[in-house]
Amino acid sequence: MDKLVTSAAEAVADIPHGASIAVGGFGTSGVPWALIRALRTQGADGLTIVANNCGVNDAGLAMLLHDHRIDRVIASYIGQNREFARQYLAGEIEVELNPQGTLAERLRAGGAGIAAFYTPTGVGTLVADGGVPLRHAADGTVVTASPPKEVRQFSVDGREREFVLEEGIVTDFALVRAAVADRHGNAVFHASARNFNPDAAMAGRVTVVEAEQVVEPGCLDPDLVHLSGVFVQRVVEVPEEVIA
Repeated sequence: MDKLVTSAAEAVADIPHGASIAVGGFGTSGVPWALIRALRTQGADGLTIVANNCGVNDAGLAMLLHDHRIDRVIASYIGQNREFARQYLAGEIEVELNPQGTLAERLRAGGAGIAAFYTPTGVGTLVADGGVPLRHAADGTVVTASPPKEVRQFSVDGREREFVLEEGIVTDFALVRAAVADRHGNAVFHASARNFNPDAAMAGRVTVVEAEQVVEPGCLDPDLVHLSGVFVQRVVEVPEEVIA
């Protein structure tokens, strides 16, 4: 039951080349900075990253992008990450863009053992119809585009509506940051840092929690726990949040 490890380096030491990793955070809030730095030092490449965005301001996941360690990204937006946009348009990485709420639910569903779900988000757009560029060639032409997804009608509130089928996401690993965690992996997130962290944590087969503070079991009020330790395999204490 004691899931505490001594360092971020130990926590990510067995992440292999080609692994898929769900990463918590939104912008610069709730990002597992120490675990990402440790992964960069560790050297795994050919990674598939599932995250709301792939780092900002050359920090966090953006460092792995700059090192060309990421082959595929499933995210909800590119934003102002110029290197992310450059690699995508140059055909250096594959990018699958999802509506933000859909991405969160795909992670949560995967963690809950739900293979797929229907949502109205994206109906009537390229999200459902297919054709969103996934990978470009070096000259900017589209090499691979998203396929069409199943769309069905359901009766909701007495009227027929169309819904698109989205699949749950399960990853090899998940890296998240919490404000407080106990040795059993039960975790509490601070304010907006909660964002994608619980969903990403649920999706990982091996989930690592980077916590500002680690306490003994029984110290956390069960009613205040945001993430159950049943989803967590490793906990590492990282008192200072250093953005890099």
